[in-house]
Amino acid sequence: MRGLLAATALTLALPAQAQYEPGFRFSEAARADYPGEIVLGTGPGQPQEEWFRQDGALQVRNTRQATLTPFLPNPKSATGAAVIVAPGGGFLGLAIEDEGFRVARWLADHGIAAFVLKYRVLPTPADPATFRRELVAVRTGQGPASFRPPADTPPEALTDGQAALRHVLMHASEYRVDPKRTGMMGFSAGAFLTLSVMSADAPDARPAFVAPIYGRQAAVPMPAKAPPMFALIAADDPLFARDGFALIEGWRKAGAPVEFHFLQTGGHGFGLGRAGTSSSDWIYGFHRWLDVNGMLRGGS
Repeated sequence: MRGLLAATALTLALPAQAQYEPGFRFSEAARADYPGEIVLGTGPGQPQEEWFRQDGALQVRNTRQATLTPFLPNPKSATGAAVIVAPGGGFLGLAIEDEGFRVARWLADHGIAAFVLKYRVLPTPADPATFRRELVAVRTGQGPASFRPPADTPPEALTDGQAALRHVLMHASEYRVDPKRTGMMGFSAGAFLTLSVMSADAPDARPAFVAPIYGRQAAVPMPAKAPPMFALIAADDPLFARDGFALIEGWRKAGAPVEFHFLQTGGHGFGLGRAGTSSSDWIYGFHRWLDVNGMLRGGS
């Protein structure tokens, strides 16, 4: 799909502000350690995982192994709903802070169990200077580069996404969540992954709802029973806003529940929202949508 191919120039998950004025300011960073991180055991990734900050936001590339990090709500305010959160990054890295940890904290603070998926991505040069140089080459189309974005969800990422959903469903009682209210949200490339998990329609890995956030708008294979979908993109998104609305029409034609937000401004990669644009409070709309669809009944 051309969208993702075009995306990588920006998509190594450039953080929200950098999407408009990418500065490519890199600095080394320590690995983020959160209590309860679960190794999914889906297979090896790259030998050396690279954690860094790009324009201030924590990112990771050359994922060593897929993991799932839980952010659980206070039991007194828990709704029983759960969301697996898949960050974006063109399948070359993960914007694990802006499109992962921050989103998961917000959800947990609002009674929703959240699980950040660190999935396997394609390899990029281990040397930071080489990586930066080649990333600029990919972005500008000038100069050689050893990596390119894939045309669609790589099989390793799909395996990781399905394993994450299976894990939460199998341990639903432990996490105090309802399997019938356990869904998946993905940002940019993570939206590709979210829809791929849904389209694969594995009997033991079916999300109860999906939320592709500023992902492709092209049609996808529909399962026999499509889950409710919350989709969102900004009209000034430079990557996917011109795709048309075949994704939404697919849900309409299937008679499946769908809510679509076409924001006036926001660009791409805004995470929880970019100040001064209409993307700044979209997550509240997602929360209302969950409530309208009976996902926030309270309790497990």
